[in-house]
Amino acid sequence: MEQGIWNLNTLWFALIAVLWIGYFFLEGFDFGVGILLPVIGKDDVDRRVMINTIGPVWDGNEVWLLVAGGATFAAFPEWYATLFSGFYLPLFLILVALIVRGVAFEYRSKDKRPEWRNGWDWAIFVGSFLPALLWGVGFANILRGVPIDATYEYVGGFWNLLNPYALLGGLTSLALFTLHGAVFLSLKTTGEVREQARDLARPLAWTSLVLTLAFLIWTAIASGSGKVVPGIVPILALVLLGVVPWLVKQGHEGWAFASTGLTIALIVVNLFTALYPNVMPSSIDPANNLTVFNASASPLTLKVMTIVAIIFTPIVLLYQGWTYWVFRKRIGRDDLAAAEH
Repeated sequence: MEQGIWNLNTLWFALIAVLWIGYFFLEGFDFGVGILLPVIGKDDVDRRVMINTIGPVWDGNEVWLLVAGGATFAAFPEWYATLFSGFYLPLFLILVALIVRGVAFEYRSKDKRPEWRNGWDWAIFVGSFLPALLWGVGFANILRGVPIDATYEYVGGFWNLLNPYALLGGLTSLALFTLHGAVFLSLKTTGEVREQARDLARPLAWTSLVLTLAFLIWTAIASGSGKVVPGIVPILALVLLGVVPWLVKQGHEGWAFASTGLTIALIVVNLFTALYPNVMPSSIDPANNLTVFNASASPLTLKVMTIVAIIFTPIVLLYQGWTYWVFRKRIGRDDLAAAEH
């Protein structure tokens, strides 16, 4: 029985990592498009082109976040409780930002006045910028370790979370998601929007490479788990990130998008590998660490969740894959003009 429990605990820890990979891979370019909206979008038509690239998929991409949160709650309730109580304010800010961004997508087109649309465009920018930054801050804090007492309660404050390592993690995620969005726009658009996205992708790639390298080195040296992650994962992530400028320059936007997405995925793998078997290390005493064992739900709960996941995960993946296939074509200014006439 213990061996079975151990396997299910580790399995769900890995599955939650996969859910976060899916969320950051897909929602990451949504964030990037929103962040670049005031930069690349020189007029209302350009901004409409940019928004239309993610219009059919952004809400579906957020489902990965809901499932990741639900899986954490069900599989590791102690982790969920400590995480959401300790990180209440940053998670609340992320939630508000996502709500504002979703409302902006829906309401922007309800009025043609420039001031109306400009206001919602800035709401999209802020609603994309804050989560892109705060997700990195949050995960860096989890890996670094936070003040958790013997009762597994978070005893720190908001300012404990704004330490140099976590802020570096936030800047890294912000840069990576912005790059991911630029490459996505170069893949999904035509004309001037595409050219501007290509021009921005190259300096963004070098910035992301420097920040990612610094973050991975700091993580390997001083992660809260005290473990040095095997070198192949971060090295591969850096190599994939390093070839993005060349791929974009050669016009291989599809390969460039795959490279940025795989870089994000490998960094998440790196973080979860460094974290295991902890789910939230304590900076007060290692005895207070929350692990995949002491934070987990009952064996029956994990078994039922596994059965449900086996049944429904392929359905969700097929549906989302079909959505991307249907809306796979590039979008340009001419397409919007044709739609209006």
